[in-house]
Amino acid sequence: MGAGVIIELPWPAREVWPNYRQSHHWSSFTKARKQQRADAHKTVLWTTGSVALDERIPLQVHFYPPDRRKRDDDGCVGAFKSARDGIADALGIDDRRFKPTYWFHEPVKGGKVVVEIGEPT
Repeated sequence: MGAGVIIELPWPAREVWPNYRQSHHWSSFTKARKQQRADAHKTVLWTTGSVALDERIPLQVHFYPPDRRKRDDDGCVGAFKSARDGIADALGIDDRRFKPTYWFHEPVKGGKVVVEIGEPT
């Protein structure tokens, strides 16, 4: 994959965060995880179409939280897992092929996750 493809996803729902999952029944977060995965899958398909992929695929993930509450970086990465799976599904690959880098930014209204797939543009 030559130049990177950039997609923008909504901020992860509270139900997909690791700390939420530890204290709630599995059925309370399964729907949110499936929705997050499906949203990422659709967004990638709309954005990339058909792409040729190299051996390891760089994945730059930029987290823009909706507010200034403190969040652990590993919590953000865990909350992104279903979206990462959806991206891999859309590309027809196993997510082990990703070579991720995570970036944490200042808050923006509503929050978002911006993902760059492939080499940076």
